[in-house]
Amino acid sequence: MAALGAPLRTLRALLRELRHAAGRSYRDSPAYRHVLAAFRAHRVTSEKLCRAQQELHFQAATYLCLLRSVREHEALHREYHGRGERSPQEVAGLVGFRLPQQPGGKG
Repeated sequence: MAALGAPLRTLRALLRELRHAAGRSYRDSPAYRHVLAAFRAHRVTSEKLCRAQQELHFQAATYLCLLRSVREHEALHREYHGRGERSPQEVAGLVGFRLPQQPGGKG
């Protein structure tokens, strides 16, 4: 299993993905408040040692992976999803060809 990295790095990346998903008002979202509250509740302090910190970090990294994957999937879907029937000129342009000119000035 790959190393999780620093919890602060995971938190920042998770909040960045939430900002991509929710837009400018991401700080008003319940997900933002929940993530911050969970990380604050499970941090290691000098008074107590939280045994569930690794579990929380693993769940946060998993959720981060999900958010990134969904965002990247949507971007790929927008770029490559079929837009219906295309003209022969568009299809030829997609693969780097040009259609021959027809005699008589047509085309």
